[in-house]
Amino acid sequence: MLTEAGIFVGGGGEGYGAPQELLLKYGNRHGLVAGATGTGKTVTLQILAEGFSAAGVPVFLADVKSDLAGLAVAGSAEAKLHDAFMKRCATIGYELTYQAFPVAFWDLFGEQGHPIRTTVTEMGPLLLSRLMDLSEAQEGVLNIAFRLADQEGLPLLDLKDLQAMLVWIGQNAAEIGLRYGNVASATVGAIQRQLLVLENQGGTRLFGEPALDLADMMRLAPDGRGQVNILAADKLMASPRLYATFLLWLLSELFEELPEVGDPDKPKFVFFFDEAHLLFDDAPKALVDKVEQVARLIRSKGVGVFFITQNPADVPDDILGQLGNRVQHALRAFTAKDQKDLARAAQNYRPNPAFDTETAIKEVGTGEAVTSFLQNKGVPGIVERTLVRPPASQLGPITPEERRAVIAATGLGYKYDQTIDRDSAFERLQARAEAAAQAAAEAEAAEERLAADERARKESRRYEGRSRRGSSRSDSIATAFGKSLARQLGTKTGQAIVRGILGSLFKSR
Repeated sequence: MLTEAGIFVGGGGEGYGAPQELLLKYGNRHGLVAGATGTGKTVTLQILAEGFSAAGVPVFLADVKSDLAGLAVAGSAEAKLHDAFMKRCATIGYELTYQAFPVAFWDLFGEQGHPIRTTVTEMGPLLLSRLMDLSEAQEGVLNIAFRLADQEGLPLLDLKDLQAMLVWIGQNAAEIGLRYGNVASATVGAIQRQLLVLENQGGTRLFGEPALDLADMMRLAPDGRGQVNILAADKLMASPRLYATFLLWLLSELFEELPEVGDPDKPKFVFFFDEAHLLFDDAPKALVDKVEQVARLIRSKGVGVFFITQNPADVPDDILGQLGNRVQHALRAFTAKDQKDLARAAQNYRPNPAFDTETAIKEVGTGEAVTSFLQNKGVPGIVERTLVRPPASQLGPITPEERRAVIAATGLGYKYDQTIDRDSAFERLQARAEAAAQAAAEAEAAEERLAADERARKESRRYEGRSRRGSSRSDSIATAFGKSLARQLGTKTGQAIVRGILGSLFKSR
């Protein structure tokens, strides 16, 4: 499995007796594993993961068909392919020892592994636009949303944060348009609809906290072997754009967070990108340029990237030219295009005078491949027909019970299994809206109180006017009576009336 110089991949040359090795010091020069369905790509991927792990290099790979989960369990002498494996080992001069490897299972849906999440901010507008297949105008509005969220102190952690941010932009489109250009409500609505589609595909579970800590993928087992991180991707493949964008995000995170290490003796991390054609199908030039940049520069971070796909033509030439370590399984040439792709694939190898490369690519059987690994000073090795070694771990899927036991043993459940929903853009914009509504209600109530007070003052003025007019009339009547009484008191008749009134009062007592 592991020699002093590198990873033993298989036997090549005459009688398959010449060891074919991937040198560890060139493991960060990237690689390609290609071939038609059923030609052995998955087994090659498995043995490469075993080799890097045994060398103390953590790896990441996506398990598209649930076959790679067998890395967590040792192979068995009772397996039906044991005899065939032993025969092959004798042919290539390899001593097979069955063993399991330190595995951590991950799953975007949290069903077959620890949940794996990122935040909307970490994903960024470029990858989100690719994920939602946005137009140029829609991508522009999305960039405005990210800029304003940063300026306004509104963290974008999950999808509801981004949805709330877009609503706020729509409500303030006139003011925002003066600074950043026209923001049409129809464009905002189109992005919201694409977010709904993303939710239906399970994207809600991808965005949120706690976000993935890359250190949890780069762990070493107590015996020094690298952790094999396996993403359960069988269900995820139903949303190919989500699958491809997530893997590209993870690759970008490795590029942005890891320090420069130059040319290490072995990689710090190896990333296997299965079904790589999904990354480049209908990809805009900006995205392809980003992948090319990451592939070109990430090797200085000590990260090796291996693309796994059916046909080398699936990978753009600028990226293909950077893949120094190659394992080419059989290609079928049924159509004119297939024949053209086959000839093109053969041209990517350093010729071997012992055979024709194009013919060999057509003829190699299952478990056999045409290989070329970088040699000393990074020179491509001469192409060889290679019989790939058997895996030391179990070939094929594991039981649900075995998976649960592996998940429990990692000790990562306490950190990732429970979702955290902290204060972010959604809550802060909601608080702003509630505060604005409360202020508006208070202003309306104050206005109503002022109006009521004004009405009361007007009523009071009318009442006081009537009271003053009534008092003047009463006073004039009393004055007239008093004057009349005074005049009567000067006469005998008036005096007699007063004596009569006073007499009546005294008698009543």
